[in-house]
Amino acid sequence: MTAGNKPLSAHRRPLSAHKRIVIKIGSALLVDRKSGLRAAWLDALCADIAALKQAGADVLVVSSGAIALGRTVLGFAPAALRLEESQAAAAIGQIALARAWSTSLSAHDIVAGQILLTLGDTEERRRYLNARATMGELMRRGAVPIINENDTVATSEIRYGDNDRLAARVATMVGADLLVLMSDIDGLYTAPPASNPDARFLDVVEAITPDIEAMAGDAGSELSRGGMRTKIDAGKIATGAGCAMIIASGKIDHPLTAIDNGARSSWFKPSGTPQTARKTWIAGQLEPSGRLVIDAGAETALRSGKSLLPAGVTSVTGEFQRGDPVAVCDASGREIARGLSGYDAEEARRIAGRKSGEIEAILGYSGRAAMIHRDDMVIG
Repeated sequence: MTAGNKPLSAHRRPLSAHKRIVIKIGSALLVDRKSGLRAAWLDALCADIAALKQAGADVLVVSSGAIALGRTVLGFAPAALRLEESQAAAAIGQIALARAWSTSLSAHDIVAGQILLTLGDTEERRRYLNARATMGELMRRGAVPIINENDTVATSEIRYGDNDRLAARVATMVGADLLVLMSDIDGLYTAPPASNPDARFLDVVEAITPDIEAMAGDAGSELSRGGMRTKIDAGKIATGAGCAMIIASGKIDHPLTAIDNGARSSWFKPSGTPQTARKTWIAGQLEPSGRLVIDAGAETALRSGKSLLPAGVTSVTGEFQRGDPVAVCDASGREIARGLSGYDAEEARRIAGRKSGEIEAILGYSGRAAMIHRDDMVIG
C-alpha cells in the first residue's frame, strides 16, 4: 500500500511501514440495520488487510457488529435492548461475525482466529498475559486475530461497553505500533462540526492534553454520542504505550488504502518513551479500585521520579487490596498518576499523612516505606 496523488504528511508513514497494526471496526460500518452484513465493504477491507500482511505487517482486528448482526437475525425492533436481549443477539451474531471475517479473509488465503474478551481478561494480570500469548501465537502462524468483547457474558458492571478502548488495550497488549479506529467519524474537530461552522479539523494531535480532552466533550455531549470521548480515552492508552493512533472514516470501500492516499484522518503521535510491559498494563487499567489524593509536595516528588510515601497522601477512597491499581489525584481531583497500591485500603487510610517510620507502630508490622513504589507507578 503506497500513497497516491496526495502525499502523506511529513509526520506520517504509510500504514505498511508499521510492524504491527490493530484495526478497530465500528458496527455501523459492518452492518446495515435493514439489510445486515455489508459483505462487499468487508471484502474490500480484507483486500486492504491482505496488502498490509503482504508488506510484512502483523494485523489484528477489533470488530464490532455481533449484536447488530444478531438482532437482525432475531428480528428485534430498532430500539434499546434489555441486557438479556443484547446477550442473546450477541450469541447469534458472534457466529455470523466470525463466519463473515473467515470467508472474506480466506479469499486471500488468510486464516481468521476468533478471540472473545471481557474487561477482566485485560484488567487481571494473569488473564492479560494469557490473552497476549494466544494472540502472539496466532500471528506467528500467519493468522489474523478477530477480537470482540464477549457480550454474551459481560454485564454493565464488568464490560468495556465500547470497542475503542478495547482496541487500545489490545494494541498495548501485543506491542502494536499503530492503532486505527475506523468509524463514521473522519477525525477530531475542535467542536462538533454539525452544529458549529467554525469547528476546525485537527490533522495532527501532538499530545492528548486537557484541551484535547475537552474537545471530545463529556458523557452527554453531542460529539460524545458520536463516540469521540471513548476514542480520546483510547488514544491516551495507546499513545502512552508508544503506539500511534489514527481516527479515520470507514464509509468508503478500501478505507485503509484511502488513508495512505491522503483521505482526511487525525493522527495522534505516540509517546516518545514507550512504557515497559508492566507499566503499560498499569497505565491502561480502565477501572482503578480506589483513589489517593496527594498534596503538592508529593506531586513534585512523583514528577521527579520518586515513590509515593504515606506522608504525602491526604485522603484515601475506595475498597482495594494490596497490589490493586489505584488512581493518584492532586488536590483538585485531577488524576496525575496510576499505580499498584502497597497496602490494603483500610491500612492505607490509617497511615495516610504519616511518616514511613511510624508505619510499624500504627499497623503492627514494618510494611513498605512507600504507599506506591515508583516501579509500580505511571505518571500521566
